Amino acid sequence: MKVKRALVSVSDKQGLDQFVKGLVDLGIEIISTGGTARFLRETGLPITGISDVTGFPEIMDGRVKTLHPAIHGGILADRDRPSHMKAIADLGIKPIDLVVVNLYPFEEVTSQRGVLEDEAVENIDIGGPSMVRAAAKNFHAVAIVVDPADYEGVIAELKENEGALTPETRRKLAIKAFHHTAHYDAAIATWFGEQEEDFPKNFMLDLVKLQNLRYGENPHQRAAWYTEVTAAGEAIASLDQLHGQQLSFNNLLDLDSARRCLEEFALPACVIVKHNNPCGVAIAENASVAYEKALSCDPVSAFGGVIVVNRAIDEPLAQLLAQNFVEVLWAPGYSEDAIEVLTAKENIRILTGQLKRDSCRSFDMKRVYGGMLVQDWDCEVEERDNMTVITNRTPTEAEWGDLLFAWRVAKHTKSNAIILAKDLMTLGVGAGQMSRVDSANLAVNRARFPLAGCAVASDAYFPFPDALEVAADAGATCAIHPGGSKRDDEALALANARDMAMVVTGRRHFRH
Repeated sequence: MKVKRALVSVSDKQGLDQFVKGLVDLGIEIISTGGTARFLRETGLPITGISDVTGFPEIMDGRVKTLHPAIHGGILADRDRPSHMKAIADLGIKPIDLVVVNLYPFEEVTSQRGVLEDEAVENIDIGGPSMVRAAAKNFHAVAIVVDPADYEGVIAELKENEGALTPETRRKLAIKAFHHTAHYDAAIATWFGEQEEDFPKNFMLDLVKLQNLRYGENPHQRAAWYTEVTAAGEAIASLDQLHGQQLSFNNLLDLDSARRCLEEFALPACVIVKHNNPCGVAIAENASVAYEKALSCDPVSAFGGVIVVNRAIDEPLAQLLAQNFVEVLWAPGYSEDAIEVLTAKENIRILTGQLKRDSCRSFDMKRVYGGMLVQDWDCEVEERDNMTVITNRTPTEAEWGDLLFAWRVAKHTKSNAIILAKDLMTLGVGAGQMSRVDSANLAVNRARFPLAGCAVASDAYFPFPDALEVAADAGATCAIHPGGSKRDDEALALANARDMAMVVTGRRHFRH
């Protein structure tokens, strides 16, 4: 298919002048509309106005300009059907071989605070999606370009093939075009739905594949990693893999859990996750000390785990990490010496890269039989000033530090969660048990250090005082939990009897 005539009508004019110049240099006639035509003419390029093609002026402030048989007939005519070609010839309609269109910036406009509905409505494109879909439908004869990132490749192929584009290229461009209009319509529907209620009647989700994965939860399950697309049309999550074999489904699931826990802390911190639960968390004066403290909580479980730190990894920390079997390692950066040390181990997956997301503005989604459960992310952070000390004894400052630390770790541990912590490090983690007392026993029994003077955190209230008693018998001197049980007074009585300090937060953090 040789391109002889192109229609250009875009909102995003990034790189447009050079692209159209390349088309003109190839002898391609350019038809254009409104602001796009003015922009191209100012660069000195020869442009045929849309009104010269349709015989009608652009009307209604530009709402109607391309919705005309002279345009859509030229795009939709099937070149292999003599009746189609005779029809447009009889009407004096010339074929259009290339359509270059991107749409009004609805998402950019509506992402701003306080946008009025009238302004949103005026940024709903009508003619653009019609042309995009028409060209994509007729991709056997027409090429559709919706992404400025494709300009360079299209020009290169046209030059290489003497003004022609291959069927494979036209098909790929059409697939991208259909996604472009689907995303656009979903964004409009979602915005209007959210004006009516927080959880709209219809929920539109747009995902883009980042990469295929090694396998799913089990080797016999295929898997791929998709991420949500933002209002700006960009993926909200990305990772740069610097070393190691292909990621698996479980790697990413554990990494996500570790990263979310890590984001709770501003000081140098390390989180180690195994099977979607933290098995060691610590904050310290530097990342190396934080790692050593986190590892000491449960080095057996940490073997083959996912490790994340919130500081760049230097050579001394890399040497410490190299002594352990690490499945996945993430950090915001690495020194050259650290990379040299770490890459000596063939299987370690070394990752970096920031998440381009504000989790609290999106939704947590879990697939269930017959549908999807949608909720806000658990992003709320309880501050000390909003917590209540309910016991006779008030926590010391050291206890307050351990209580707040343990509380944040409990938030990222599978319920029922019991966390024992001291000196800003986890000593015992009880996760995912069917009863809270079993989680308490697990946390105590897994501890490798004396528990005297530790803090205990429970992700939900103590339904009975038994779990608190297990922690107290092991040496816990302070406790933190949401409160709200019918038997809160029993847990309080136990705490006072043991001279424990107890803090109530008023909010639970189940994680299923």
